[in-house]
Amino acid sequence: MSTTPQPPSLPEPPRSLAEIEAVESSLTFSTFTATTAWDLGCRLRTHLLAFPTATVISISLANSNQLLFHSVTHPGGTAPDNDSWVARKRKTVLRWGRSTWWMHCKMGGDEAAFGAKYGLGESAGSYAIHGGGVPVRVKGVEGVVGVVVVSGLKQEQDHQVVVETIKEYLADQGS
Repeated sequence: MSTTPQPPSLPEPPRSLAEIEAVESSLTFSTFTATTAWDLGCRLRTHLLAFPTATVISISLANSNQLLFHSVTHPGGTAPDNDSWVARKRKTVLRWGRSTWWMHCKMGGDEAAFGAKYGLGESAGSYAIHGGGVPVRVKGVEGVVGVVVVSGLKQEQDHQVVVETIKEYLADQGS
């Protein structure tokens, strides 16, 4: 009798905006290059391979839309809709300079209230307030330099796997 392997457990992300901000401010890179994105993306993919659910990983620069890393974890489990989620999460991070998890918690997950609060009207659907989009910040640089997005797991997991992988990467770099 075979047993289905359990996906790894991730700590629950905080829901308090102050706690989320504290975590995210600690995720500051000393530099961020295409090599950084590749290394981080490969680490993310390795972590995500342990989950049975297929996910999409996307890392891009903020100012040019340049895609630095894009991969899926398992065959047959993602669809073009996942890439739409990636684009929507990325757009949210770039507009508000916050993670999509922070925006989700700020709005209590209420997308209608989110759209109304920011006067998004017809364009509300081009943004997502579901966890998984995390800004890349670099010491000494104002604003968001890039965006890391994971799509395919539960939104808390999408967010937390990015956070945990960045923490691990920065610790290994001595940052």
